[in-house]
Amino acid sequence: MQRLWDISPPVQPGAPVFPGDTPYQQQWSARIGPGCPVNVSAITLSPHVGAHADAPLHYDPAGLAVGALDLMPYLGHCRVIHAIGCGPLVEWRHLAHAAQGLPPRLLVRTCTRMPVDRWDPALSAYAPATVAHLADLGVRLIGIDTASIDPADSKTLDSHQVIRQRGLRVLENLVLDDVPEGDYELIALPLKLMTADASPVRAVLRELP
Repeated sequence: MQRLWDISPPVQPGAPVFPGDTPYQQQWSARIGPGCPVNVSAITLSPHVGAHADAPLHYDPAGLAVGALDLMPYLGHCRVIHAIGCGPLVEWRHLAHAAQGLPPRLLVRTCTRMPVDRWDPALSAYAPATVAHLADLGVRLIGIDTASIDPADSKTLDSHQVIRQRGLRVLENLVLDDVPEGDYELIALPLKLMTADASPVRAVLRELP
């Protein structure tokens, strides 16, 4: 049986969000009891909570919403490369050791342990030149184990602008703590949210046959 790695952080009260974004909240609309056979809840959250796919609408006022995106970039051959302790930006030199023959999807591990219970203002992000070089090599989706492919204090979102210009897709907030470097099958499908700027995903990696 092929092994699965669940690379999604828990989504629950207290799950970290970008400062000012909407945290996860849950209320019960109905509870099992006399006259009620089911539990039913209502949830409120930013679509950027937990592992998520950004839509072009997030960084482009004329961009597509997440429900309109082609699903193919989120499913298929993927490589995980470790760049642990790389500092504020993932540069090409941090990836070159494992970048020969890259598949269309790349996930980068920067954390020794991904902070699933707190906001990290010193998160590692992609250097824009790295994103552009990956696009030149045929990569169509990039992912990272932090909350953004741009530095937390960026106002220009340079790496997001590169993926806008080059048509790449992105996954953020992945948990790659226990995933060895190597090739896998990625499964991380966004919800069909037809007006949203992002979508939570249940991201998993499956061992290749």
